[in-house]
Amino acid sequence: MTLSDVAREAGVSLATASRAINGSANRTVRADLRDRVLAAAAKLRYTPDANAQAMARGRTTSLGLVVHDIADPYFSSIAAGVTRAADRAGLQVTLASTQHDPSREAGLVDLLKRQRARAIVIAGGRLDDPSTTDELRDALADYKAVGGSAALIGQPVLGVDSVVVANAQGAADLARALHERGYRKFAILAGPEGHLTARERREAFVAALAELGTEVPDDAVVTSAFTHEGGEDAMRALLRSGPLPDVVWAVNDVMALGALAAARDVGVEVPRDVALAGFDDISTLRDVVPPLTTVRIPLVDIGIAATELALAEPSDEPRLTHVPTQVVLRDSTPQR
Repeated sequence: MTLSDVAREAGVSLATASRAINGSANRTVRADLRDRVLAAAAKLRYTPDANAQAMARGRTTSLGLVVHDIADPYFSSIAAGVTRAADRAGLQVTLASTQHDPSREAGLVDLLKRQRARAIVIAGGRLDDPSTTDELRDALADYKAVGGSAALIGQPVLGVDSVVVANAQGAADLARALHERGYRKFAILAGPEGHLTARERREAFVAALAELGTEVPDDAVVTSAFTHEGGEDAMRALLRSGPLPDVVWAVNDVMALGALAAARDVGVEVPRDVALAGFDDISTLRDVVPPLTTVRIPLVDIGIAATELALAEPSDEPRLTHVPTQVVLRDSTPQR
């Protein structure tokens, strides 16, 4: 059966039948006509076309989620929160991954715009790269101009509603907690040089230690990719550079797990030979030996919060939802 058959059965025009079943962004149908069309559709067992409904309404029932790497437990936990909130709103999630290439984000936003996604959530750190940031900001502005809405998890630099994690506070609290446990010689696996979240965490950690009279030497700060492999590479470089510090802090947990693997490869035992800490409290830490000290971010909750922001009524100014962090001390950093 086609929509024309339904219109004929109901005694209305094809346009009226389409508006009654698929909805319309601009025009409504009288209640009595809509009831006739729906009754005819039920009698003929007509199933509406989802694409036709999207064209009529100006949007689909999909919500776009853009992440850097779905295999990373950080992003998969956020995705769990996004899908939970989207399901409550009657939406399905369309997932897109940049494969750690931020220059792809603007193109993915444009693709979701052309697919008429109702809203977009973007999760991932920003780089100190004005050209990439400006391109993504423009893509989001174009998407909002045609009725879309968006929310960001991360640094609030894109002119959209954002969920902002207390990275600096968490890093400073961790530095103080490790100092209180007796650690004085620190090394940092600092992530990429231009990564804003990594920089914010590193600077806050170093500043908190400086307030306590402990300096982190420049040669004890090792930059690398914000990934498991990056953590391995940075830890190997640190192990080759000279005597071990008291504790190594990686600016995210995935890097910390890479550092743990690199240490084990050369017979360095955590925490007997060197203590180790991370940041994020990703779900896979429950399987790590020794249990890893970290800073907990409620990752599922921030996915939910970002989705709710993206689906909220539009606001004249970008809204910010601030999320606190919590230091979690575990066996990888015992009292000295």
